[in-house]
Amino acid sequence: MQKPDLLQGTLDMLILKVLSREATHGFGICQRIQKLSEEVLSVGEGSLYPALYRLQDQGWIESEWGQSENNRKAKFYRLTKEGRKQLERENQGWEHMCLAIRRVMQSA
Repeated sequence: MQKPDLLQGTLDMLILKVLSREATHGFGICQRIQKLSEEVLSVGEGSLYPALYRLQDQGWIESEWGQSENNRKAKFYRLTKEGRKQLERENQGWEHMCLAIRRVMQSA
């Protein structure tokens, strides 16, 4: 089965959600999204890192250098207080959008 493309804007929401659990590095974010979606969603570096820079510029995440599980230097990202608020806004918007789509799809 072909993997679906992420809807515009959902990558930011998914990254914020992953980081709401714990700080992690970029590869860890990709792995977590893929695992939680049961291998349906995958995020490439070409999409992930621009999104991380954008989220950091907006003040929703922050980063610091550290050691990864395999003792390599990696940048670890974590959610800020403002990022938690944005995640809640994103979640509410997502629920509203899903409801609207469900209504259309269930119409006669």
